[in-house]
Amino acid sequence: MYERISINSKICHGQVCVKGTRIPVHQVIGMLANGDTIKKLLEEYPSLKREDVLACLDYAASLTEEQITPINLEKAAA
Repeated sequence: MYERISINSKICHGQVCVKGTRIPVHQVIGMLANGDTIKKLLEEYPSLKREDVLACLDYAASLTEEQITPINLEKAAA
């Protein structure tokens, strides 16, 4: 995963990006969360490879293991 993900303070203000691009990982994850398919992402961003999108998902998944944040279900339902 990490050979496809980079953090560089001189690129996109240090946001986590797909290596060799200025495409932030959060943008890829957000597009998938909003219903875009991997195929659509690859059409929209020709510099992306399928493996890049999967690396973004893997990176995001790894972040969820780092810290447990309680979710107040009552507030979420409101």
